[in-house]
Amino acid sequence: MRRSDAVAQAPQVAHAPAISVTTVRAQERDIPLYLAGVGTATANASVTVKARIDGQLDKVGFSEGQDVREGQLLAQIDPRALQAQLAQAQAQQARDQAQLGNAQADLQRYMTLRRQDAATQQQLDTQKALVAQLDAAVKTDEAQIKYAKVQLGYTTIKAPISGRAGARLVDPGNIVHAADANGLVVINQIDPMTVQFTLPEEAVPAINRAQRASRQPLKVTAYARSNNDAPLATGQLILLNNQIDTSSGTVQLKARFANPQHALWPGQYVNVNLQMSERGMALTLPAAAVQRNQDGTYVYIVKADDTVAIQPIEVVRIQDGMAVIGKGLASAQRVVLDGQYKLKPGSRITEASAAKGYAK
Repeated sequence: MRRSDAVAQAPQVAHAPAISVTTVRAQERDIPLYLAGVGTATANASVTVKARIDGQLDKVGFSEGQDVREGQLLAQIDPRALQAQLAQAQAQQARDQAQLGNAQADLQRYMTLRRQDAATQQQLDTQKALVAQLDAAVKTDEAQIKYAKVQLGYTTIKAPISGRAGARLVDPGNIVHAADANGLVVINQIDPMTVQFTLPEEAVPAINRAQRASRQPLKVTAYARSNNDAPLATGQLILLNNQIDTSSGTVQLKARFANPQHALWPGQYVNVNLQMSERGMALTLPAAAVQRNQDGTYVYIVKADDTVAIQPIEVVRIQDGMAVIGKGLASAQRVVLDGQYKLKPGSRITEASAAKGYAK
């Protein structure tokens, strides 16, 4: 009974209806070759402006969020105490200079008296020592004056770089200290900008080869995380870090971008494409054809009898909606693009329609 049932069912299996799917053929295409990663936009330079002396903050010369120029006045600390110290040092120098002049005149007289044997050698030596002592005092005074001028200069705080000022961290009237951790304001240079990103360690040899082969720095394009169609900015690779992070198996890279429209902003997450060469031939499929299971990536290939089989493949990267295939497929091999969820190995298929831009 069971055997007759199996025999009765056999024709039904053999004549199971074909499953309607869409197929494409793997194609060699001339495409830009790049590596894709995720990065963070960072200021090209960032400086926390701090007071270098203690004192009362008299005034602030910038507005929050304002672009500032290098050398622009940012803040003024009350200078009166340091002005008094400078005047004191200058007065001390004038006194010591007068004493030195008198001692030098006395030395000339002692030298004349000594030649006339009217003064002892001891008196002459004592006077020479006094002149040397006063000369050293004058030099010390000069050093004190220079130091006082430097300290007085610290009461005027100027922008060390050009960039965008952040929030004001101290208001006028407060006492500021050189030891304050937060400082007065943070200036970020946002034009140009940099983007730091990472790529797998396996990419390092290819990047090194591309750098040696190119006369110009490698091109880098930044995209918004939510939109990979319109680039935010295009720049150049400036750093391939000199070691691999063993904890993550990645290498850090940095690119610099002109940012006149402020499309990039510090702390912004972006998608990054590192262009390895201008163009190159690669075997491609629409990314939708690629499936994944616990063993890796695969596609359903279509055999000559219109049945399908699972074919493991290696996907080098996915760019612009296309999967670049490293291993597992040959050019013009037919692959299922849509309808895979209805298939299993050995299923018979029929063509629904051709994928746009790809041959059947």
